[in-house]
Amino acid sequence: MQVAIIGAGPLGRWLAHAAARAGYAVLLEDVMPANLHHAQEYLRQQLGPAALPMVKFVSTIEDAVREADLVIDCVPDELESKLEIFCLLDRMAPPRTVLITPTTRLSIADLASCTYRADKCVALAVDMRELTGNSMKDGAQLVSGAGILLRTPPQATPETVALVQEFWTRVGFVPRFEADRTQ
Repeated sequence: MQVAIIGAGPLGRWLAHAAARAGYAVLLEDVMPANLHHAQEYLRQQLGPAALPMVKFVSTIEDAVREADLVIDCVPDELESKLEIFCLLDRMAPPRTVLITPTTRLSIADLASCTYRADKCVALAVDMRELTGNSMKDGAQLVSGAGILLRTPPQATPETVALVQEFWTRVGFVPRFEADRTQ
């Protein structure tokens, strides 16, 4: 499975590290060359030269999602940012691609309704700092066995849930799913 991570800031670097350690091919995207360079140095230190080829660094969303099975965005948890990234991802990713967005404030049902793939959208409804045990600094370590809450829109398919469950389980978490409660 190929995983695309949009944004090479602290959360994106951490997710790329965790996914590569779990054996996934990762495409890490950021429009800022300095962020990609910093991520490359961080991952070289964390993964070592043998595992670093699991991660490819790209500077466009289109290059990141072209063949992705799963995309995780790391944009700010604000409505405008999430809507913009969901529209871009929906347009550029193959129809099979599942979109995961970390959000503790927004409804995944509402975000998913703005796409042509509402059945393939999932919200990671946990503050990522809780999962790593710190504030997402470069030294963040996976808290193995931690539970995470994933919210699905009403249209989510069993295949979407299975793919997302497999990913988070392999990364080392215990996923729990619940239906989104639109506010």
